[in-house]
Amino acid sequence: MVTRLNPITEFREDHRKVRDALLALSQAALDRDIAQARDVLGLIDSMVGPHFRYEEETLYPAMKEFLGDYVDSLLAEHDTAIDTARTAARLLAQPSLSEEDGKAVASAARALLVHVSNCDGLNILAERFSPQKLDDLGERFARSRAEGVPLLRWANTIRKRAQAS
Repeated sequence: MVTRLNPITEFREDHRKVRDALLALSQAALDRDIAQARDVLGLIDSMVGPHFRYEEETLYPAMKEFLGDYVDSLLAEHDTAIDTARTAARLLAQPSLSEEDGKAVASAARALLVHVSNCDGLNILAERFSPQKLDDLGERFARSRAEGVPLLRWANTIRKRAQAS
């Protein structure tokens, strides 16, 4: 059985971890510390995969109750985030990082902070869900984490949303 968790608390904690990791990635890229940047990007890939999967398969459909079609813009933000992660992975696969590439990775990481901040605001709406719905969200969030599929693998093999790129 999958452990139940408080989806609001866990969602917020995920956002804090991703915020800190994006800031660390940005700094490592600016420092052209490719080994550190690769490590941080790997951490982000591992953390964000289950998180995005939970959002797209569970939370966002539930949020349609409050947000209607605006949820589509959140999915489009995920498309951008996935493209950004792919670009960062490609740049960080090089033997070294040029100053220009370091700035590009840093800028992309900082741009993703806007999504992290906006997405965290969904908690104010999630508080309006019934206790039963919150229990279901928590169970599905825990299941997504237990499966632990990294972001880029999830996006390439499991994600149902068609994406241009």
